[in-house]
Amino acid sequence: MGKKEIWQKGVTRRDFMKTVGVAGAAAAGAGLLPRKSLAAKRDHILIGHPTPATGPIAAFGETSAWVDKRAMAEINKEGGIFLKELGKKLPIRVKGMDTESNPSKAAEVASKLILQDKVDLMLVAHTPDTVNPVGAICERYKVPCISTVAPIEPWLTGGPYEWTFHFFWGLGDIITVFTGMWEAHSTNKVVGGFWPNDPDGAVWAVEFGKKLKAMGYKVVDVGRFPYGMQDFSGFISTWKKEKVEILTGVPIPPDWATAWRQCHQQGFIPKIATIGKAILFPAAVQAIGGNLPNGLTSEIWWTPFHPFKSSIAGYSCKGLAEAWGKETGRQWTQPMGFEYALFEIAADALIRAGSLKAKKIRKAIEETNLDTMVGRIKFNEKNFGLTPLVGGQWVKGTKWPWDLKITYNKEHTYIPTTGKMVFPITR
Repeated sequence: MGKKEIWQKGVTRRDFMKTVGVAGAAAAGAGLLPRKSLAAKRDHILIGHPTPATGPIAAFGETSAWVDKRAMAEINKEGGIFLKELGKKLPIRVKGMDTESNPSKAAEVASKLILQDKVDLMLVAHTPDTVNPVGAICERYKVPCISTVAPIEPWLTGGPYEWTFHFFWGLGDIITVFTGMWEAHSTNKVVGGFWPNDPDGAVWAVEFGKKLKAMGYKVVDVGRFPYGMQDFSGFISTWKKEKVEILTGVPIPPDWATAWRQCHQQGFIPKIATIGKAILFPAAVQAIGGNLPNGLTSEIWWTPFHPFKSSIAGYSCKGLAEAWGKETGRQWTQPMGFEYALFEIAADALIRAGSLKAKKIRKAIEETNLDTMVGRIKFNEKNFGLTPLVGGQWVKGTKWPWDLKITYNKEHTYIPTTGKMVFPITR
């Protein structure tokens, strides 16, 4: 293995079965070596990082390899992590693998990282389609895992968890933010639901439907839809008939782009459209085309304006975003702060564990109480920790085609607003 982090495509099912056999033989051989001999041979800590580098949710993984490289360099700057049990420092190495935005592939690459590569720790992010299958594999093989960027409730459906620890926000938080933005303006409180047939959509439809009705909203649920659907005319016709003035959902970016274009083509422009997941990223927003993104609202989990800093290197959220922009020439995206926080938590846990024994690493993660790039992380008895959530709106930018402005922060006023909400959406 080279000195750099390694990125490669997911294995085929045939290769995966071969891998299991090879890994089993290697494990049997390793079992013959004395414990001290194995410890003496260790020259690095290996971290696995499955991520969607290709496929429909690849926008989530845009910054993954860059964050891996940056965090690895920072942690290894003075030799790496001191492990008391070994009496020496070991550098970390990161092996990333592409899940291809596919849950089955995510499980396959996680198995390969554990059985063949023998990772000491797994880090994973980006929607339940990635996080849940990887967490399940880590639970099966009792490998410590830290995960993020999937709402708490869909993540909990894969539990209970012993080896996997998760940090992000919950659906109660996002409903509070979404309705907070809606109630600042005048609408008829009729909400159109746009929920896909995936883990997010299944849970969001139930939770939003239940809680919005309790708050006095009428929810027009047109049912689940598959990825890649090309004709939303039936949905749009129903929304128009029911006089929907608020549109919400949690589609993947390509499906939202298709649906929103058709909404405009068919004369359906709600007063406000607040969409989870699909419009988190500048590239996905720009891909919608023309002026169609103007005024779209969404959740915001991280920005350069959040008042947090790195526990590894000390710089601010703005510093991380500026480094990304300088090195890549691209606009910041929300996941980078959370991907960086994965490494903060990992480094902190490894230092406190002082060991590469899985049980000790798991225990150290469980006892995490750390200020990170995304705020204070502390896990509860169900192995998750909550992070702050605010709301915002896409508007025409100056340096970039589109800017995401923080327009709602009622629950977390220490996160500053950066703009005022434009209402209603215009044609």
